[in-house]
Amino acid sequence: MSLSALLAAAPSPEPGGSLDEAAKQAGDAAGWVEENWSTWLNTGLRIVLIAAVAVVLRHLVRRALSKFIERMNRSAQAVQGTALGSLLVNAERRRQRSEAIGSVLRSVASFLILGTAALMILGAFQINLAPLLASAGVAGVALGFGARNLVTDFLSGVFMILEDQYGVGDQIDAGVASGEVIEVGLRVTKLRGENGAIWYVRNGEVKRIGNLSQGWSTAGVDVQVRPTEDLEKIREVITEAAQVMAKEEPWSERLWGPVEILGLDTVLLDSMTVRVSAKTMPGEAAGVERELRWRIKVALDAAGISMVTGAPEEAPEGADPTAGMAAPSAYASATSPQSLATAPIPPPSTTK
Repeated sequence: MSLSALLAAAPSPEPGGSLDEAAKQAGDAAGWVEENWSTWLNTGLRIVLIAAVAVVLRHLVRRALSKFIERMNRSAQAVQGTALGSLLVNAERRRQRSEAIGSVLRSVASFLILGTAALMILGAFQINLAPLLASAGVAGVALGFGARNLVTDFLSGVFMILEDQYGVGDQIDAGVASGEVIEVGLRVTKLRGENGAIWYVRNGEVKRIGNLSQGWSTAGVDVQVRPTEDLEKIREVITEAAQVMAKEEPWSERLWGPVEILGLDTVLLDSMTVRVSAKTMPGEAAGVERELRWRIKVALDAAGISMVTGAPEEAPEGADPTAGMAAPSAYASATSPQSLATAPIPPPSTTK
């Protein structure tokens, strides 16, 4: 059978039927849109309102926190200009601490506000949040186990800053390293050691902290003199030198109390040690010790009192320099009878 015959035998489509079906579909679509446009508009307006409120609230909260941090910094600068400002406030320490706290608070506020807005928007789409929250909880637990060291460092840094355990400019002993704090972070604390090395200490590794810059420090000086010197004269000389030092600048501010002579620390055959102590402002103990040691040495020399040092004493004139030498050993000579008696016996010869 030819193609023309098949086409002739096939029924011709009715044009009216296709137009009626298209019109019916268009009408159904229009009716569905008319029925659901209010729901769409309500959902869209709700999403826009949630997003707008979240953005505005986040901006207001972050701005309020920034203003609060700026006010803290201004109050620190105002106190720093007073007479006791340098003793009570460290501007750089206060600034870094306030900025770190402000950064943490801003991040937490942004996470809470934007996270709540995202959940509300998903709820507006009629999405079941239970599986999503369960998956997020499992992912959070897995991430917490995988990055537990990072979480530990972060939490330890937050509590260190909030509790003000140390700050910029403090001399601390963190166990793993010691030195001056030059930067405090949420994860790492930066220290400068005595030899100039910079130590990066993770906050989670710090088990104990010794802060040498809080409260007050103690300057201690040991004065070694001969045991034949007059102790009362030594006391008078040291007391007079300490009183003169306490009246001069800048030692009058760095000394927070009178210099005390605690008494004899040790008494030996060739020397005795007098212990001198003074309470100083934090971080100034080493400088006060050097100056106090200098003034005591000058005062004792002026009074004719000799200090004992660790250098060996010179032998008096006319003394035999070999008097203190040990007698030579008989084993020092290879030909002496003692050396020959201790010489090893040669092995017997195996040749015949």
